[in-house]
Amino acid sequence: MNQLTVRSPYTGEVVDTLPMDDLVSLEAKLVIGYDIARSQQQRMSIPERVEVLERVAQLMGNRRSELGLLIAKEGGKPLTDALVEVDRAADGVRLCVEHIKVDVGSRIPIASNRMSAGRLAFTEKAPIGLVAAVSAFNHPLNLIVHQVAPAIASGCPVIIKPAPDTALSCAMFMNMLHEAGLPEGRGQILVTEAIDVAEALVTDSRLAFFSFIGSANVGWMLKNKLAPGVRCALEHGGAAPVIVCDDANYDKAIPALVKGGFYHAGQVCVSVQRVFVPVKQLDDFVERFVASVRTLKVGDPTLESTDVGPLIRVNEVARVKEWVELAVAGGAHCALGGQAISERVFEPTVLVNPALDALVSLKEIFGPVVCVYSYDQVDDAVAIANSLPVAFQAAVFTESIDTGLALSRALDASAVMINDHTAFRDDVMPFAGLRQSGLGVGGIPHTIEDMQIEKMTVIKSASLP
Repeated sequence: MNQLTVRSPYTGEVVDTLPMDDLVSLEAKLVIGYDIARSQQQRMSIPERVEVLERVAQLMGNRRSELGLLIAKEGGKPLTDALVEVDRAADGVRLCVEHIKVDVGSRIPIASNRMSAGRLAFTEKAPIGLVAAVSAFNHPLNLIVHQVAPAIASGCPVIIKPAPDTALSCAMFMNMLHEAGLPEGRGQILVTEAIDVAEALVTDSRLAFFSFIGSANVGWMLKNKLAPGVRCALEHGGAAPVIVCDDANYDKAIPALVKGGFYHAGQVCVSVQRVFVPVKQLDDFVERFVASVRTLKVGDPTLESTDVGPLIRVNEVARVKEWVELAVAGGAHCALGGQAISERVFEPTVLVNPALDALVSLKEIFGPVVCVYSYDQVDDAVAIANSLPVAFQAAVFTESIDTGLALSRALDASAVMINDHTAFRDDVMPFAGLRQSGLGVGGIPHTIEDMQIEKMTVIKSASLP
């Protein structure tokens, strides 16, 4: 069997290997998953699901250091942030438990006319069926939890395909699930770099639900190839805008924007990318912002002192460098950075007033680059912020509650953070890309709802009024 080799994005050294799947092993997994989904005898009760999820959350806590170091090694996320990801992932598992304990159906008030008399109608939550999930590299444990744990909570068997760059964290989590008591057929991992194998999973007619986290081009393409009747949720990226108002408190705003812009080297779908600042305050803002960015420590992600690590692949460094150079050639001022430190690391970069038709202004950078734009009227900044075909999370910094609420309503975004960066997220929150940024609503409670149906039973009885 072929092996997937997972390498450190910082050193290029081999972290570990995993056996890879082919079309034959995929078919075997689909047969197992579909048979479980169709079998009444193999259904897991809610108490059984709760027990498995509670045990795996405990295991994650026990192995926190091991999981965090693995995330840092294979994904390049600085260790401090990787450990936070482990904590958040374990909390996400617990959130699944909390939700399904109270996730009940309802009584339908049908006995309101003579035609419906003598009947009782109620709904119960039931698993939708076999789930296929395709995940991304940038949160190699937490994204897996967001796709797999809700499937288990919902009672659905799931086949998860992790990003090949960061498949080890997924494999470790799936092994922990089985150690916690989940039958192996209810949680299966598909390890592959082959497009035909991945596409065969996604397009199979035995699926009931498809969960995708990744690029818009791939997500929309796969959606168009789903078998009839397969439901889906797509989570893509954006180019998150921030409106800094003339009354903003820079002591609060700048640390938040630095964290939101350079967390995981900007490889976050709601990373701070476009910051709009009043023209009269531009110089002061840029000076203070750059001074704060300069303090970030760039380097080995396995060290607790590191703030910014590598990009996931060498070609991503080359791409980000090209985009920055094109922006500078088009008139942007590079206030900081702009160069590759190595073939794997790009230095934190601040661009001032790049052209609105530059790639850094139009597309998701997914690198450690923040663009700062000046504006005369806040309405102009909002118009530019809303001008792209992507829309996800946005932010506003102001000391006025009226201004904050007005701009929250004006910005095209599914969520607007007031006096916080665009990448803030609590896993109970709805998380939804709009327009080309995605389809459906993420967030653990919402994903559980997606993976269930509300099944109605109607009883006719002479004993009913």
